[in-house]
Amino acid sequence: MSPTLPRGHDGLLCDLDGVVYAGGGAVPGAVETLTALAERGVPVGFVTNNASRAPESVAEHLRSLGVPARPEQVFGSAPAGVDLLEETLGARTGRVLVVGSDYLRQVVRDRGFEVVAASQDRPDAVIQGFDPGVGWAELAQAAYAVNAGAAWVATNLDASIPRAEGIAPGNGALVGAVGQATGTAPAAAGKPEPLLFRTAARALGLTRPLVVGDRLDTDIRGGNAAGFDTVLVLTGIDTRENAGSAPEADRPTWIVEDLPALLSEPDGQAGTADGRRG
Repeated sequence: MSPTLPRGHDGLLCDLDGVVYAGGGAVPGAVETLTALAERGVPVGFVTNNASRAPESVAEHLRSLGVPARPEQVFGSAPAGVDLLEETLGARTGRVLVVGSDYLRQVVRDRGFEVVAASQDRPDAVIQGFDPGVGWAELAQAAYAVNAGAAWVATNLDASIPRAEGIAPGNGALVGAVGQATGTAPAAAGKPEPLLFRTAARALGLTRPLVVGDRLDTDIRGGNAAGFDTVLVLTGIDTRENAGSAPEADRPTWIVEDLPALLSEPDGQAGTADGRRG
């Protein structure tokens, strides 16, 4: 079988939370679909706004679920956030207060910044990324630093994330808490900015990737902005009704119930006529 997807797409750029897994467990049918694509030789990239884990950790998690995955297939928002941090601070390296995971701190250090622990250390910038261990004290330090004049960057602004138990607050909700205390908003990297999708496509050698996600305001908007066809799967945050009333920038090319639907259409299409973007 030719290593292409329906309608001539040459690879898949797939979101993770709400599409492949929810919390620690796999979404039904996701493992089987991704395994089938790998067996066909279809390139797959995993494009995630989660900034809490290194690509090696994400790939290990996917493999533990049965998904064939390598670190070089994982494209996350932590490096994109640090790219934006460098752009924001210009030629200066400087001191940075990191609100987020140890992985995000390491990415910041690897780029030559000095990581500081508190606002009293007078950071030049704050970078904020999701980590389930972030609490009030860390958010307060970020607010103190931003109010004192530090630049502020967020890896992403997802307001919520799907977990095994249900929908939980995401990085955007935690960013919102700091915003309430500062009256400002950060510069943001990650989806829906198109950079992550274009970076992933270039790294995998794709010219016509199909972007798959469960969120209209990040996955679909970002894939559309990158100039790629998009598919909304209904296993995470957004619904068919949401898509029908969404602004044009957030409307997917197709809507499907789940990942297996990408393989099961008898005519090779990824959706139905009423699921096409108008």
